[in-house]
Amino acid sequence: MTVHQTLSTAPEAPVPAKATRVQFMAEDDKAMLRAARDLTKGLGEAKASIYWPDMLLSAGIGYAGIAAAILAQSLAVQLAAGLVAALALYRALMFIHELTHIHRDALPGFRTGWNLLVGIPLLTPSFMYEGVHTIHHKRTQYGTVEDPEYLPLALMKPWSLPLFVIVAILAPIALIVRAAVLVPLGALIPAVRNLTWERFSSLQINPEFRRRPPEGDLIARVRWQEAGVFVWSWLLIGSTQIVGWKPLVIALAIVSLTAVLNQLRTLVAHLWENEGEPMTVTAQFLDSVNVPPPGLAAEIWAPVGLRYHALHHLMPSMPYHDLPEAHRRLARELGTGSTYEGANHPGLLVLVGRIAKSTMGAKAG
Repeated sequence: MTVHQTLSTAPEAPVPAKATRVQFMAEDDKAMLRAARDLTKGLGEAKASIYWPDMLLSAGIGYAGIAAAILAQSLAVQLAAGLVAALALYRALMFIHELTHIHRDALPGFRTGWNLLVGIPLLTPSFMYEGVHTIHHKRTQYGTVEDPEYLPLALMKPWSLPLFVIVAILAPIALIVRAAVLVPLGALIPAVRNLTWERFSSLQINPEFRRRPPEGDLIARVRWQEAGVFVWSWLLIGSTQIVGWKPLVIALAIVSLTAVLNQLRTLVAHLWENEGEPMTVTAQFLDSVNVPPPGLAAEIWAPVGLRYHALHHLMPSMPYHDLPEAHRRLARELGTGSTYEGANHPGLLVLVGRIAKSTMGAKAG
């Protein structure tokens, strides 16, 4: 037998199993956490030269796309413009995630500018995420009943997954009702104000979550942003008396698509396999999802750094533009078979399939 034959018939080395959340529920992988700290030195400064052009260009393309869809004479042009608008507005809207993590003194004026250009026009001001999303990152609350952004979707009934995504179609209508009706009523009726704040003032997926009253600097931001969405919602409604309902209906359809895209991304942002137990940082990381390169699709459906969602849970304050380099350093240093690799997944369809398969297993159980 030749050397070549010997090598070709030798059994392949077994592929090591990927690290899982269950392995690290009680104790962190301290070596990985140290590597994340040490290997990312020199990163972490939010750069205005990246944030501002990205946000402004995304919003500009989005609004131009809405205008083109409204004015288009051809259905094909209308659909194409609507798709471009939805994707661009989706990217612009995702900067709300960055606003909750960047230091309040970083990027002067960016929070106000984003709210005026994106948050208020889309009836989703930053206060709906600020003070809420940070709970999702707390060591003792992530994945528990106190987490506003967690549901054990992988353990729920199979029909819950399509319902979870499809319900997002109604988001623009719900936001208009909130801003145009509930906000002014709440100014007059304390019970309505409390209900609106507790149940309808957070970007949450956990129906059991109740938001606590705002504190500190957030109080003033809530007031002016609520005033902004109230005025804008009635300007939208009033516009129908001048130009008819068609422009508003088209715009709402585009924003609905944006909401569905975000809900689909949310569906695969985590593995959703925790049943309410507190988790270590490593377990939270492995219950979260990276969809790293190669491949450009994730840049579209998980924009503004969200394709590195697991890495974000490891380093929440890392600005989105530094996440690719942070990932390259950690992947290169820690290598194949590491705990870090356990959070890397190949793509959207594989993740949806995994969660769907888990729900079928839950049903059988």
